[in-house]
Amino acid sequence: MKVAAQLYTLREYLKRPEDVRTSLQRVRALGYEAVQLSGLGPIETDELIRIVRGEGLVVAATHVSWEELAGDLDALAERHHQLGCQHTAIAAMPKEFRHRNGYRQFGEQAAPIAQQLKKAGIFLSYHNHAFEFERFGEETGLDMLYRHASSALSAEIDVYWVQYGGGDPAQWIRKLSHRLPLVHLKDMTVVDGQPVMAEVGEGNLNWPNILDALETAGTRWYMVEQDVCRRDPFESLKISREHLREWGIS
Repeated sequence: MKVAAQLYTLREYLKRPEDVRTSLQRVRALGYEAVQLSGLGPIETDELIRIVRGEGLVVAATHVSWEELAGDLDALAERHHQLGCQHTAIAAMPKEFRHRNGYRQFGEQAAPIAQQLKKAGIFLSYHNHAFEFERFGEETGLDMLYRHASSALSAEIDVYWVQYGGGDPAQWIRKLSHRLPLVHLKDMTVVDGQPVMAEVGEGNLNWPNILDALETAGTRWYMVEQDVCRRDPFESLKISREHLREWGIS
């Protein structure tokens, strides 16, 4: 297992190349050795590579849109080879698929894309939110998606959104065991009666169960992410990293 910072957390600090450089310096100083690319402003791949490597970081994974996957997959794979990155994940499912038949259609369409990328040495995962936990009879949308995508499509489980959707994060990790190279870690607490995002270890998720399930699942990359922070996002990343370190995840 390795820990990475999901840069979507810092998206407001990544709008220009010089911002990317400064922010990655701070990320490295917090003790992170890897990042997931997401939420960056316009930047050339060569310049991004120079910045990442110059700060002693590696690219653990990226996020891609469904629209990008409809484009030139060879070019997408080549960019990942240049970045030294083997993993990418679909950031979200387009709204037109979010219905009973849509989950099947999405899974069936994602499977051959995942197979083609895998031939190029790139592993494609799907990143869940909460809407996939709508039930259709005995199955949730997420069940249907993975069933119809077969084993070609891997998973990037987001433990917060599983909990928000009424699921059990540890149970879903075990369900997708050995198909789960990536995971998003953030916590959930309650403020004024409403669930809100929190730093890892600062909320109510059952971390012993989650981490035990992840170890069994063989998950490679633990991505610390917080879409919404109630303090400075760099401080949030620091707090989450410190808790993981206290739990023996270094």
